[in-house]
Amino acid sequence: MQGKRIERVGHLIQMELSRLLLHRVKDPRLGFVTITHVKVTPDLRSACVFYSAMGDEKSRKNSQVALEKAAGFLQKEIGSAIQLRNTPKLQFCFDDSLDRGLEIDKVLRKLREGDRSD
Repeated sequence: MQGKRIERVGHLIQMELSRLLLHRVKDPRLGFVTITHVKVTPDLRSACVFYSAMGDEKSRKNSQVALEKAAGFLQKEIGSAIQLRNTPKLQFCFDDSLDRGLEIDKVLRKLREGDRSD
């Protein structure tokens, strides 16, 4: 039962963060950022927010800095929107699964092209 609640809270935080980043955060360093997943600890004290960012390494670093700078504001807004006893402390972690998926896709395409030429 506890696991379902933690998943629901994580999903609510993900949806609220996405809305806040789209409409309320005005930092120009924040590029095209997508919240991919939120992992909440069982005691609901902290949450690791996984995000992906488009662009080169410099723009990704800028997005990381902007997210860390806005963490207090985002945490306060989430606390008022979700109304938990304790609002989880937000930690932002870059999610590179999209990049790894693209690399795997590139390798698979090369393998398929090699099979066709034989």
